[in-house]
Amino acid sequence: MSAATDNAPASSSTPPPPVVSTNPTITRIVDDISGLTLLQAADLVTALKARLNIQEIAMPAASAAPAAAEAASDEPAPEKPKEKTIFTVKLESFDATSKAKIIKEVKALVPNLTLIEAKKFVESVPKVLKENLPKEEAEKMQKLFEGLGGVVKLE
Repeated sequence: MSAATDNAPASSSTPPPPVVSTNPTITRIVDDISGLTLLQAADLVTALKARLNIQEIAMPAASAAPAAAEAASDEPAPEKPKEKTIFTVKLESFDATSKAKIIKEVKALVPNLTLIEAKKFVESVPKVLKENLPKEEAEKMQKLFEGLGGVVKLE
């Protein structure tokens, strides 16, 4: 079974990076995982989290449910909700005079983007710049883009 050589993910615009590991067990696991459907991959993630006892990180779309479940199991009556620590940085708009600077920074932020793709990205605001960032990194990115003339929102 060689799922790595089959061009399975047709939606990907760039080919997957070459297999780095020379360990045949790792190569086999990577091949098996890359052949999974999205539902199978989600089941795999759930099973690994349970087996390895990995704590759930609050995701922007589903942050209320895990936080409520954790609070209920830790304390019978939580006094105040936990402070949000994981953020999504979203470029809402930008000053027309600073468009070139914003495009340059977006291209630097996402190295796979070409200059044309970065321009299209910036022109189609509001767009998410980065997801699942710690508070410090999100605020740093917000200050950087606001310093260039952009309007950034942390979610």
